[in-house]
Amino acid sequence: MIEETKITRNYQITIPAAIRKKLGLRVGGDILIVRLEGDRIILEPRRRSITEIRIRLGKRIDWRYVEETIREVIEKG
Repeated sequence: MIEETKITRNYQITIPAAIRKKLGLRVGGDILIVRLEGDRIILEPRRRSITEIRIRLGKRIDWRYVEETIREVIEKG
């Protein structure tokens, strides 16, 4: 996916709506990591901790199952 955006006089940019939706970015808390690779600026969402995810999703998830699955993947890794 390729989109264009302008740099404002305060060096700010707007992330295009299609990209925000695809990545599930939200105002007021989501943090982006900015890194430079050669002549490219890379923006990527900071990964959330399990605690942050738990708070955001509440009781809609069986957390014991999630934690057991993560442990299994780590042990097999």
